Amino acid sequence: MNLTRYSRRKYTPRPTPLEFAPNLTRALGGPEVWLKRDDLTGLAAGGNKTRKLEYLVADALAQGCDTLITTGAPQSNHCRLTAAAAAREGLKCRLVIEERSPKSYDPKAGGNNFLFDLLGVEQIKAVAPGADVAAALQAEADALKAAKRKGYVIPSGGSNGLGALGYAACIQELMGQLFDAQIEIHDIVCASGSGGTQAGLLAGLAAVNYLIPVTGICVGRPRLEQEGVVRLLARDCSDFLDILPPKNRDVVCLDDWVGPGYAEPTPEMVEAVRMLASLEGVLLDPVYTGKAMAGLIALARQGRWKKDERVLFVHTGGAPALGVFQSAFQAPAAKKN
Repeated sequence: MNLTRYSRRKYTPRPTPLEFAPNLTRALGGPEVWLKRDDLTGLAAGGNKTRKLEYLVADALAQGCDTLITTGAPQSNHCRLTAAAAAREGLKCRLVIEERSPKSYDPKAGGNNFLFDLLGVEQIKAVAPGADVAAALQAEADALKAAKRKGYVIPSGGSNGLGALGYAACIQELMGQLFDAQIEIHDIVCASGSGGTQAGLLAGLAAVNYLIPVTGICVGRPRLEQEGVVRLLARDCSDFLDILPPKNRDVVCLDDWVGPGYAEPTPEMVEAVRMLASLEGVLLDPVYTGKAMAGLIALARQGRWKKDERVLFVHTGGAPALGVFQSAFQAPAAKKN
């Protein structure tokens, strides 16, 4: 896998840690759970979008752009990290916030919304549920052009074929860590939202011929729709790598832990966040990694893996949004007996 063909901005100075989670493993009675700590990537508070932005921002700079334009839901980790990358590069940043329910964006909210301001976002526009987000992004690019500026539009989550290269690169990094630790992984579990992380992992694994499963845990879409999104992104990423794309059957997204919908808390998510925090001192987030870990915990309890197998959880970050969801953790279902 030759990634040197593509320009890259290096926002994380060293490989993110690969850590064994002994207390969680003991609580589940196996399998061994390992964490790839991509909550500890570079830029503001870390997260998986940093890896995607390394390639996307490099492309923006190569094109002479002066402004990054992107979109996300209220409390978007991707928007936070795009703003951080813009600040690092001396660029401006504009955000289009896609409300998933009416009036759900509160510019005075804490969490990532507060960080948008702190990171110097030039402009934020909220669009109503069901709005044409692509048109709204293009309108921002057109407005900049009229002002003799040049914007670079980044899709939601940084998820396109180029952005997904960040997680093909992550596989290359992971292979070295597994070799050094002399361990074998039998499954990879990750949150599956905009789809670029899972797609990049699948393409990267195919490129190095390390064909282990990647189980995506849906955080918003139903299973069949999500699998379709990931397949298309994996094909686009594979084109950049000049390899055959992963087979359709290799794309697995499970939707049993979505609950009422995207960013809607569930009792299983609350349990997962509490378990990781109290057992391992690791913070998950309520939208992505909390639901993904809820899926891993449930699958372990169902006996999906043998007790002596090793499962790698890709921790994609998101903890800055925890405080905004504090009420979910104070609900009766979350209280200790």
